[in-house]
Amino acid sequence: MNCYWQKVKGVVIQGHQVASRKSEHYPHGTIEMQIPYFKERGLDLTALFRGTVNLSISPKSMTPIAPEYTFRDVQWTTAHPAEDFSFSKCQITHRNRKYQGWIYYPHPETKERHFQDPSIIEVIAPLIEEIRYGDEIELEINTKEISINDLNP
Repeated sequence: MNCYWQKVKGVVIQGHQVASRKSEHYPHGTIEMQIPYFKERGLDLTALFRGTVNLSISPKSMTPIAPEYTFRDVQWTTAHPAEDFSFSKCQITHRNRKYQGWIYYPHPETKERHFQDPSIIEVIAPLIEEIRYGDEIELEINTKEISINDLNP
């Protein structure tokens, strides 16, 4: 598949903090709990950080078009019904260093809690030790898989 890469500027923001941490409903962070289900369906994220980098691309939003992976009815917890997830390769540039990762898209229509603003993109990537809230990031996305749109056209 030919890739058409688009660069998008984003700012690191604080998320719900359930992806990487134990919480009331999850004995481990949600990513830690979900990874085995993704791996058995063909996507191995075990080498990456067990959490997400949350990037605000406001006033833009992201729409999945044809992600590389889409997993339906993933029953990764007994706390709520199964969810759908999509993943698309991406690249983050932070302080002139590039990191390969995946856009992580839990389909909002299958979620019960922890909804994201449409201008937020969640990325699973290697641990980036020096990353901080407020840091500017350059995200490269494959436009055959992901569309970037204006929130208020």
